[in-house]
Amino acid sequence: MRRFQESLQALRQLRHVINVGRSGGDLEQVADLVDSFLDTPQMEACIARFRALPGGAAMLEERYPPLQPDIDTLAQLPPGTLGHSYASLILRLRYDPEFFRPRPIDSDGQWLTQRIATTHDLHHVVSGFGTSPVGESGVLAITSTQIGFPAYVSLNHAAQISSFRLDVSRFTALSASISHGVAMGWSAAPFCTARWEEGWDLPLQAWRDRLGVTNPADRAPYGLLVSRPAEEA
Repeated sequence: MRRFQESLQALRQLRHVINVGRSGGDLEQVADLVDSFLDTPQMEACIARFRALPGGAAMLEERYPPLQPDIDTLAQLPPGTLGHSYASLILRLRYDPEFFRPRPIDSDGQWLTQRIATTHDLHHVVSGFGTSPVGESGVLAITSTQIGFPAYVSLNHAAQISSFRLDVSRFTALSASISHGVAMGWSAAPFCTARWEEGWDLPLQAWRDRLGVTNPADRAPYGLLVSRPAEEA
């Protein structure tokens, strides 16, 4: 019976992945996929990896708040700081800083899911990956590598299979972006345990030095300084 239930769950998750692809990355579809992994063996393994990281267990136990920054305040910080760089991205792309689905944070899985969701755009800034679909896969690869966040692992696997089978012209760039993200994930300190809120006024480069981000993606073809999503064109 347990194996049957796991098979049904896997089919539901596959449907969510397909829906994300068909919708072009609709945030509600992504949130459905993310939530489908709560209370699963994959999420339990992810939580265990997070808990084992330096500072991870403490963040879980204290339920360190999910990110809820004041964009207007951060925009007033000096250029080049983490806060100003993040606010500039949100304002330039006209993103909603509270794009994430509201969730309770009572369980470890709920808390970790919400922390990952709320800090996603900040990871773009620190890593330098752009917000095009190819750049998104690169930034997802960091968290996939560092803690095996289930939805991100699934999305990147699906993106690779889809591009290889249906749009091979895109596969080279996608593979390069994911490989870059994996390398960054292995070499850098965990992004997911960083307490960004305690260092908004630090230079972005200081954060990169602290985390060991030695090869940011800013100027790569899929980087923040080069690539642009379709809505900006």
